[in-house]
Amino acid sequence: MDLFDYMRETNMKKESPLASRLRPQTLDEVVGQEHIIGKDKLLYRAIKADKLSSVIFYGPPGTGKTTLAKVIANTTSAEFTQINATVAGKKDMEEVVEKAKETAGAYGKKTILFIDEIHRFNKGQQDYLLPFVEDGTVVLIGATTENPYFEVNGALISRSAVFELKPLSAENVKELINRALYDKERGMGVYNAYMDEDAVDFLAELSNGDARSALNAVELAVLTTDKDPDGRIHLTTDIMAECIQKRNLRYDKDGDNHYDTISAFIKSMRGSDPDAAVYYLARMLYAGEDIKFIARRIMICAAEDVSNADPMAIVVATNAALAVERIGMPESQIILSQAASYVACAPKSNSAVEAIFAANRAVQEYGNLPIPPYLQDAHYKGAAKLGHGLDYKYAHDFPKHYADQQYLPDKLAGTIFYQPSENGYENNIREYFKWIGKEGYGEPLKKDEK
Repeated sequence: MDLFDYMRETNMKKESPLASRLRPQTLDEVVGQEHIIGKDKLLYRAIKADKLSSVIFYGPPGTGKTTLAKVIANTTSAEFTQINATVAGKKDMEEVVEKAKETAGAYGKKTILFIDEIHRFNKGQQDYLLPFVEDGTVVLIGATTENPYFEVNGALISRSAVFELKPLSAENVKELINRALYDKERGMGVYNAYMDEDAVDFLAELSNGDARSALNAVELAVLTTDKDPDGRIHLTTDIMAECIQKRNLRYDKDGDNHYDTISAFIKSMRGSDPDAAVYYLARMLYAGEDIKFIARRIMICAAEDVSNADPMAIVVATNAALAVERIGMPESQIILSQAASYVACAPKSNSAVEAIFAANRAVQEYGNLPIPPYLQDAHYKGAAKLGHGLDYKYAHDFPKHYADQQYLPDKLAGTIFYQPSENGYENNIREYFKWIGKEGYGEPLKKDEK
C-alpha cells in the first residue's frame, strides 16, 4: 500500500457512516446474538480457534451479518476477500478462486470468501462456487436477508452451516446507542452530545431491532442539532422522533416477512380474531403491500375457512376486492378492514374444502365413472334412442321440491363428500336435509367430525 492508498483508506474510515465506524473489531465487542456467539457456542469457538468452515448468516437488516464477517476477517490468519452479489459476477469469483489457489500453493493459507447478499446470485453463479467450496479452495461466508433454504442453492446449503441472526433486543440497541454517543475514537463522543433516558428508550424501541437504523438516527441527530449555551448537544425524544421519522418495519415483499405476515393475517381471520387480523393488515399496508394481493387472500379465506357457514363472507370479500381496485389508497384500507373483520367474525367451516378434496380423491381413484343415463343430456339428436335423460325425476314435480334419486355414479352411490357443519348457516342446511328426508346429513356430527 502506497502513501496515497493509506491516506485514502484513513480518510474513508474517518468519514464513513457511524454504523460502519462503530462495527465491532473483536467477538467481545459484538452486541446481541448470544444464541450463536455466546462463549459456549460452536460459532464462537470456531472463530476463536480460526477453524471456521463454510457458513451462511441469515437475518433481517441491521442484525450483524456483515459485522460478524468483519470480526472473522480481523481474527483469522486466512486471506479474507469480500464481494457483494449485487455488483459482482462470475468473473469476480473466477479471480477470487484463482488467487485462492495461488495463496494455498505458495503460502499454505486458506481463503475466506465473504459474499454479501448471496441470494442475489443466480443459480448458475451459485453453482460455480460449489466445487471450490467442496474441495476447500475457499471457505464461504454468505450473508442474506432472505431465507437461504428458498434462495440459496441446496448443494451450497448442504455444505454450509446456517446461522440465523435475530433482531437485537431493545437493551442491545440501547447499549449501542450509548456506545455511539460517548465513544470518542469511533463514535460521536467528540461532539459532547447526550441523550435523555426516555429518548434512548424511545429510539431503541422504535428501531425495531435494527442497529443500523438506530445508529443512523443518532448520527443525524448529533450532526443537525445546535449546541446549548453550555456547549453540549441535548438530544430529546422529539429530536429522535424527527431523525428516525417512523418505525422501520422489517418487511420485504418478496421475502420471509412477506410470507410470515400474510400467514399470520390469514390465521388470525381463520381463528376468529378480528383484532389480530386488522393489526397484521395495518402492518402490510404500512409496508406498502399490494392491496389487490391482500384482497385476494381475504377472498380465499372467505371460501376456505368460512364457506357456507356464512355465505355472505365471500360476497363481502369479493366486493371488497372489486372496490379496492376502483378506489385505491388510502380509502381502501377501510374497505379491507371491513372485509377482514367480517371474515374474522363469521362462523367457520371448512366443509367445502373437505368436500372437494374427498371428491378429488374419488376421481383419482376411480377415474371418469359412468354418469347415470337419466342424468345425461336428452336434448341432442338421438339421445332418446340411447336412453339418455329417460326416467329423470324433475325435483319441482315432487313434494318439498325434492326428488329422491341417485345422482352419483353407481360405484359411488351413497357416498357423502359434503358434510355441513353445525356452525352458522350450515346448520340450516343440515336442518333442510333433515326436513326433506335426505339421509346422512341431519344427524348430529360425531365428535371427530366437528
